[in-house]
Amino acid sequence: MTLKIGIIGCGGIANGKHLPSLHQLDVDLVAFCDLIPERAEKAAAEYGVPGAKVFTDYRELLKEDLDVVHVLTPNAAHAPLTIAALEAGCHVMCEKPMAKTAAEAKAMLDAARRTGKKLTIGYQNRCRKDSLYLHEACEEGQLGDIYFAKAHAVRRRAVPTWGVFLDHEAQGGGPLIDIGTHALDLTLWMMNNYEPAMVLGQTYRELGDNPNSANAWGPWDPKKFTVEDSAFGFVKMKNGATIFLESSWALNTLDVKEAKTTLCGNKGGADMDHGLTINGEDHSTLYQKEIDLSTGGVAFFDGAGDDPALTEARQWIAAVENDTEPLVRPEQALVVTQILEAIYKSAKTGQPVVF
Repeated sequence: MTLKIGIIGCGGIANGKHLPSLHQLDVDLVAFCDLIPERAEKAAAEYGVPGAKVFTDYRELLKEDLDVVHVLTPNAAHAPLTIAALEAGCHVMCEKPMAKTAAEAKAMLDAARRTGKKLTIGYQNRCRKDSLYLHEACEEGQLGDIYFAKAHAVRRRAVPTWGVFLDHEAQGGGPLIDIGTHALDLTLWMMNNYEPAMVLGQTYRELGDNPNSANAWGPWDPKKFTVEDSAFGFVKMKNGATIFLESSWALNTLDVKEAKTTLCGNKGGADMDHGLTINGEDHSTLYQKEIDLSTGGVAFFDGAGDDPALTEARQWIAAVENDTEPLVRPEQALVVTQILEAIYKSAKTGQPVVF
């Protein structure tokens, strides 16, 4: 039976990632919803099956006969839409981050458990070749116990000036919740450690008042820039491991890297700075090994290719069809949101947040 999919939110992330990927799979995109009807109509015409329906109210879309719903909206809407879709009997792919707050993310997880439906979050950077290779190496114990890590999400000047990215009410934050979430997810996944003990964080808005600042996507309106331009966090895990998280949209630095991790274990280390490199010691000799992922797929992850978005969509649909666990489990994504929220809280109060 071909899965019938509904799309809620037909903006940038839908057209840039989800719709082109799903369109390559054996699924039927039958319903599209957006507050701006022209967006939904365009998406339906380009990606939908003949007769695909268009809505401006998600509640009307959920009355359709659907198997899967993708929630691709601003962060503030993730929880209510996801919960409604789960309760309507649909499996749900929700874009990252899981939710604006940890309480909302927990409510999403509770709804998935209550309804017995699958829920996953759009952390497609796990589906990159380097990420899959490194995760397998970590699972095999090549790095040993990973006790120190860095989660990198640093842009020099790349503030997103479209949509609601700069709106704290709609998004819940700036670069930390937007791109820092990817770096943190990757790091926790590699460490296989989801038990934070304490978080200390600081946010800054030092460059947001300059309307003429050089920027990859043009100038911004300082009055609408209501989120941080950079944020940093120190996370201590219950087993004593520590993580440093750095994130920025605008920062005076040349050390830029996004959705990458650095790992230090008691048997070896790894970094993604310039490709994937694994380092360690062998017979009293230090070594570093650059991993060549330029040819072929990743043998241990069926279907992995050069397009993380397509790999993400393929494994998600396979999880629904085969009743298996998706690559990103909601329990994991909840911890990411809890840590992000703790960094914001620590920055606001000036105190560490203890779990």
